[in-house]
Amino acid sequence: MKSSAQPAESAAEDRASSRDALLAAASDLMRARDTLVVPISDIAAKAGVNSALVKYYFGNKSGLMRALLERDLSVAITQLSELVEMDMRPTTKMRYHLSGLIKMYFKHPYLQRLLTATMRDETEEVASFLAQAYIKPIHVAYERMIREGVEAGEFQPIDHKFFYFCAIGACDQIFSSRYVLKYIHGVDEIDDDLRRLYIDQAIALIMGGLQIRA
Repeated sequence: MKSSAQPAESAAEDRASSRDALLAAASDLMRARDTLVVPISDIAAKAGVNSALVKYYFGNKSGLMRALLERDLSVAITQLSELVEMDMRPTTKMRYHLSGLIKMYFKHPYLQRLLTATMRDETEEVASFLAQAYIKPIHVAYERMIREGVEAGEFQPIDHKFFYFCAIGACDQIFSSRYVLKYIHGVDEIDDDLRRLYIDQAIALIMGGLQIRA
């Protein structure tokens, strides 16, 4: 005789699968269309589920977008926290971080735009939560990495709060402004080769301003 727990486990797996499918569909569509404006009906159709499930799992489209931010940013924050604790030279650590940041935006080019728009358009409570959960840890990490770099004689004593805007802006801009590549340089898609070239140049520029000049 089959256990009664099996149908319940199967139903739970189906729910998780549908929820994940909606998040993946929203992510894929925003990346492909290079916009945050994607109808719920399109997201549901791509996920292969009824659009009513958006309300069931997330409350509304805003809830879906917040869940997507949580899915993508939680991983990034965890990885940054782990990197900060690694035993390596401050210069090497920062290079790893900047490279990883660009790779993240390459995978999720909508991410910084979505975070900014959500904090701007949602309630102050939601904006404060997002700032504390996903932005403050980056500032804390930058403060520590820069301080350790200064102590090691590798970095200049720059203000970590300004470094946040310089680093995030430089690493994200090519992805959030892809239309510049398209209409000015005739580049329709950022592929792996272009990503690697951008990583090299962005890191050279950022580290050039951060490191002690010989």
